[in-house]
Formats: sequence, C-alpha cells, structure tokens
Amino acid sequence: MRFLQTFQLYDFLDTLVSLLTAFVFGTLIGAERQYRQRSAGLRTNVLVAVGASAFVDLANRLTGAEGSVRVIAYVVSGIGFLGAGAIMKEGRTVRGLNTAATLWASAAVGCCAGADMVAQAALLTVFVLGGNTLLRPLVNAIDRTPIDEHASEASYDVLVSTDSAAIASVREVLLEKLEAASYPVRDTKVVHRPGDIAEIVATLVSQSIEPDELDAVVASLAAQPGVRHATWNNRALE
Repeated sequence: MRFLQTFQLYDFLDTLVSLLTAFVFGTLIGAERQYRQRSAGLRTNVLVAVGASAFVDLANRLTGAEGSVRVIAYVVSGIGFLGAGAIMKEGRTVRGLNTAATLWASAAVGCCAGADMVAQAALLTVFVLGGNTLLRPLVNAIDRTPIDEHASEASYDVLVSTDSAAIASVREVLLEKLEAASYPVRDTKVVHRPGDIAEIVATLVSQSIEPDELDAVVASLAAQPGVRHATWNNRALE
C-alpha cells in the first residue's frame, strides 16, 4: 500500500504532461520518417522520445535536477548505441546516418519534455522537422552540382595491364611517364589477373590534375611495348 503514501496528484499530472509532450512531438518527428519509409519510423521515434522523457522525469522525482543531469548523460550515450544499429555500410556507401541522427534528436526532445521544458521540446521538434524537410531541396541541389575536379581533393589511379614477365620494365616506364608529367606517385601495387596478366596500379594524390594531361600520359603508356591496356580513374578521398 506504499503507493497510497507516495502518490501525489500534482506530480502525477506533471509526469503525464511530460510523457504526453514527448509522445506528441515524437509522433510529429516519426510521422515524417514513416512517410519517407525510413527504417526508424513512427513507433521507434515515439518510443525513443517517451522513454527518454520517462527516465529523466523519474530521476527528477527521485533525486532532483542533479539526478536528471546524470540520466540525460546516459540517455545520450544509450541512444548512440541504438542509432548505430540503424547505420549500414555497403561498400563505400554509408546508409542510415540521418536516421540515427533523428533518433538522437528524438531522445533530446524527450529529455526536454521529461525536464518539464515543454517550450524547448516544441522548438527542438520544429528544428528537427525543418532539418529533415526544408533542407531536402538544398541537399538535392548540392548533390546535382557537378564536382569541380580542380577544387576537390581526389585520389587518382593509373592502371596499366601487361604480361607478368614485363612487370618490372612496364612499371619503370609508368613511373618515368608520371614523373615527367609532374605527377609524383604515392603508391604502386601489382594485381595478378588470370591468363598470366598483371595490372599495375599507380596511385597519386593531387589537387591540380589536368584530365587532358593524364589522358596524354595514358595514351603514351598504351603505345609502349608489352602494354596491353592503359587507363585512369579518380575517386573522392574518404
């Protein structure tokens, strides 16, 4: 019967307001995620917000503001582990970062609600929704903008295919041609292919690569004795 001794109507209503606030704002954030068919949708964001609110409210009831601060610190790190489960790496592509960040923000909304900071929870919800919706056209516009090869740092690979017996001589010619074009080589490696064929890969890093110059180097390499094929490619540095 300890419940009858500890129950306080005012405290109960205050907790109700905190949980209801977290539920409503978590629903707004989750609805946007659900509409876009993200892995962490409506229910997940609601549960994260309500759970964070409940923990912070409980700590506030038991030990006051000091306890709430400690619980908030644990919520921040705990949601980090939850968000890590939404992140997937496929080759060089990383998916789920925005979903994980949204879960983190939902937890922050819940913490504000649990700390009886309803106005702050509402303001944070507006910013989260704005980041996931209003910034989308800007992101799309940036993604469609062609990359300026002179302004972006990239890694360039020059690939030369040759017979395995001619690896040493062809590699020497490759290095000489690149050095003559003022493109110092950072690293070279040999990849053996079926049919006694080897592929020599020379990697150089530069912000001043001229595609036409590199095309000329590759064409010159392709005309060398023992060279079966020569080409080059580039990729953004990670």
